[in-house]
Amino acid sequence: MNRHLRKAVVVTAAITAGLLMTACQSDSATSGGSSSGKGTKDSAAVADKAEAADSNSSSDAKDSMSKGVSGTFSNGTVTYLAPGKYIVSAPGKNDQQFWVADDTEVYGVGTICGDAQSKVDAPCTLDQLETATKKGAVNADVKMKDGVATLVSERRAAQSEDGTGSDSGSRDTAIEGINKGKGVNGTWHGAVSYLAPGKYTVTEEHGVPQQFFVAEDTDIWGYGQVCGGPGVGEGQEGGTECTEAELESAAKKGFTAEVKITNGTAATIHDTP
Repeated sequence: MNRHLRKAVVVTAAITAGLLMTACQSDSATSGGSSSGKGTKDSAAVADKAEAADSNSSSDAKDSMSKGVSGTFSNGTVTYLAPGKYIVSAPGKNDQQFWVADDTEVYGVGTICGDAQSKVDAPCTLDQLETATKKGAVNADVKMKDGVATLVSERRAAQSEDGTGSDSGSRDTAIEGINKGKGVNGTWHGAVSYLAPGKYTVTEEHGVPQQFFVAEDTDIWGYGQVCGGPGVGEGQEGGTECTEAELESAAKKGFTAEVKITNGTAATIHDTP
């Protein structure tokens, strides 16, 4: 009887020890799972905060873009910073960075483009502005809206005592010059490019781009590039009369033509077959 009783006690002790070990393992697993869950929640909270910070930063950047500087910076100098990005330094104002856009008007009087002896400010391209300012600061007035320049106008040299130089008060813009009959005249054979609605350039090989306007009475003839095709349709020498919309579409891609300009406005445009 005593031997059987001892066996029963040993078995009971073994079972009890097993149950205690199982309970400990269960508590340990539960504790570990709770810690893991807490870590996951903490990581998620950090990620949410980072995402919110990025969102706020992006929002601030957009607000900054939409609240760009507007105003006129007279008697300043324009310096190149990066493609499409410049800085103007004007007396009494902090240096102001600005961008240029496709519709930014640029006028030169010998440094950006044009002739210093001309009474008319020459319309320039954005490429000419970049080339000139890469060489050094250019004296110019800048008008900007929301951080983007609407007008960059090179200033003329002040009138000197010996009569050389030009009086900045007597200059004309391209439109004013055309209205006074001072626009450019001549015939160009070269690549035609689009600048803005009604405004184009023609560049002869190794030449300087010449800007010109088109008018309602500008004759536009196509031989396959602007419209029509070689020897197709009615018109001069078998060409096809094109619309200004077709001219604009072709010029945005680029084409070669003969352009006859009278007083700054194209009289005829014949694309090259």
